[in-house]
Amino acid sequence: MQDLIKRLAELYGPAGSEERVAVYIQESIRPVVHEVYTDPMGSVVAVKRGAADGKKIMLAAHMDEIGVMVTDIDEKGFLRFSNIGGISPFTLIGQRAEFADGTIGVFGFEKVDDMRDLKLNKMYIDIGASSKEEAAAKVNIGDSAVIHRECIVQGRRVIGKAMDNRIGCAVLIETARRLQDSPNEVYFVFTTQEEVGLRGARTAAYSVDPDYGIAVDVTATGDTPEAQRMAVSLGKGAAIKVKDNSVITHPVVRNLLIDTAKAKGIAYQMEVLEWGGTDAGSIHLTRSGVPTGAVSVPCRYVHTPSEMVDLDDVEACVQLLTAVLERPWQ
Repeated sequence: MQDLIKRLAELYGPAGSEERVAVYIQESIRPVVHEVYTDPMGSVVAVKRGAADGKKIMLAAHMDEIGVMVTDIDEKGFLRFSNIGGISPFTLIGQRAEFADGTIGVFGFEKVDDMRDLKLNKMYIDIGASSKEEAAAKVNIGDSAVIHRECIVQGRRVIGKAMDNRIGCAVLIETARRLQDSPNEVYFVFTTQEEVGLRGARTAAYSVDPDYGIAVDVTATGDTPEAQRMAVSLGKGAAIKVKDNSVITHPVVRNLLIDTAKAKGIAYQMEVLEWGGTDAGSIHLTRSGVPTGAVSVPCRYVHTPSEMVDLDDVEACVQLLTAVLERPWQ
């Protein structure tokens, strides 16, 4: 699965421009499902059919990553930009920006008397142009860029940009590969625009109309020096979500995940995230309501150019989802 993770993580795919990720996912999952299609919002839906009287279960992982969008080009060819999703100016200093056509720029910033005052509106992207005309020949207003970073595997740890949430996409693909027979009809949904408001999941869930939902995403950890207290660590297993700012997970789904992990001896930990949200926030509010849970991959340095996950946790997530989908849901 390491090659799959690396390929996914290094793809260009900011919110609203997930097409390359979608194509790769379709190619990867098509051989192991019965049907694959793309909905009007660009989300990829892969269906694995089970028993005729089985429950309809939707698994969701978002394809998009955080990034920036060009808002202006000044007379010297420097690009001003706004954020796509939650991004801190301090994580951008000196990083490289990658545009869809491969153009590379460097994030710079104006002189500030106090670094605490650094905001995105004090920053720019330098693509090496010497004039507005030269820059405009390469980049247009409204073009999006992501952080340019290689994904590396170091021991059992994976480090790279866009672990949030290409790692969740990898988990869904691998789960689909391992799931041989299920009494349920399973929808593996790879959603768009999660980073700007859980948008793809909202429309996909309305269309699929599932009986149950499970979001698969990253979550923060509390295992680094002087980190905010949180009972989630790298290497201790799949994180079964209890709550974040978008959802309180449904006890039926949450308990089924816990019971399955215990029965199969799969390493797990309980997650209470005091900020942020996932696609579960949209899924559970669809139509008249969908009982929804979430399985998370613990991740250090979320929304930075070097997010870190543990391969053992990834494996635990795949094992847990495969096992729970093999069970009949009452």
